[in-house]
Amino acid sequence: MSNSRSVLAFDYGTKSIGVAIGQELTGTATPLAALKAKDGIPSWDAIEKILNEWQPDLVVVGLPLDLEGGELEAITPRAKKFANRLHGRFGCQVELHDERLSTVEARSELFDRGGYRSLSKGNIDSQSAVVILESWFERQYG
Repeated sequence: MSNSRSVLAFDYGTKSIGVAIGQELTGTATPLAALKAKDGIPSWDAIEKILNEWQPDLVVVGLPLDLEGGELEAITPRAKKFANRLHGRFGCQVELHDERLSTVEARSELFDRGGYRSLSKGNIDSQSAVVILESWFERQYG
């Protein structure tokens, strides 16, 4: 398996979807602009534009779970559906990754860097996508 793939990550939410791009070689990710969603439905055109721009080898979608690892009734099935649609619509390889505590960690990292001003919703969602992707890298090679 090549470890020089580029990987795109999504932190799925019903109002906003965080996005990050990362390199498997370095195991690091960079936040991109978060996408707006209307009741969980993203702009598929905006997603297609990101996929065309970054040409990822793999897409990772954060899987929201409760602290015990169980599904969250309101959001887990929707995140899975989002992942399935990405695969079905664009033919990209998609993996789900446990995202427990990613938002908490993202808030903490953003606050450490820029205080309250950096805690906008879009920043938090895209930083959450960074946390999801970097923890996915760690799980692959840790």
